[in-house]
Amino acid sequence: MQWQPPLVIGRLQRRYKRFLADVVLDDGLEVTVHCPNTGAMTGCAEPGSVVWLSPSTNPKRKLPYTWELVETQDGHRICIHSALANGLVAEALDAGEIDELAQYKHWRGEWKLPSGSRIDFVLSDQAGDAEWDCYVEVKSVTLHRGGGQGAFPDAVSDRARRHVDELLALKRGGARVLLIFAVLHEGIDRVGPAADIDPRYAETLAAACADGLEVLALGAEVSPQGMRLTRRLAFTL
Repeated sequence: MQWQPPLVIGRLQRRYKRFLADVVLDDGLEVTVHCPNTGAMTGCAEPGSVVWLSPSTNPKRKLPYTWELVETQDGHRICIHSALANGLVAEALDAGEIDELAQYKHWRGEWKLPSGSRIDFVLSDQAGDAEWDCYVEVKSVTLHRGGGQGAFPDAVSDRARRHVDELLALKRGGARVLLIFAVLHEGIDRVGPAADIDPRYAETLAAACADGLEVLALGAEVSPQGMRLTRRLAFTL
């Protein structure tokens, strides 16, 4: 995934109202930018941090920049734009870079289930939409607990817990189901559930894993030029 147009560098002043942040650009101009992350962003929004913004090409847009990356005091880069995790997984699927899923030659994104919910990816080794063999949900991880340990979620998430339940229901119907943690923090080398933040999610995930849910943790290389899932990380309950 390449950044087009190129990102603009600045320093974070503050993040507020969840979707807004004030940034001072290199030329001294202070701008209000869109923050595309609804989570707590623990460790990702320290005032004074170096940040990178994507400029909008839409002249009618109210906020001309979107906050994409931040660099921690330890020099680790993080992509705070959680929605981009799906695009990274899609690129990895196209390139056949996820060994556990390489057998599937066809996939679709944002597939609507009979329940009315949507799942991030469906995969099959046969062409056509009649039957899908594998269902995949993707979660973006940026919460770093120190010492390379990453955790999800960074805030209580009933939605994330519901997604695990939906995967398990598909598993009981005979499908293969996977949960992919796309880690967008370069300082993280292993991932687990944040049981202290959302104990119900941790309990649901542990029960689902015991019942056959597969979990993969993939780490991204993050830079102002682009991103790519390049690392296989450890996952532990």
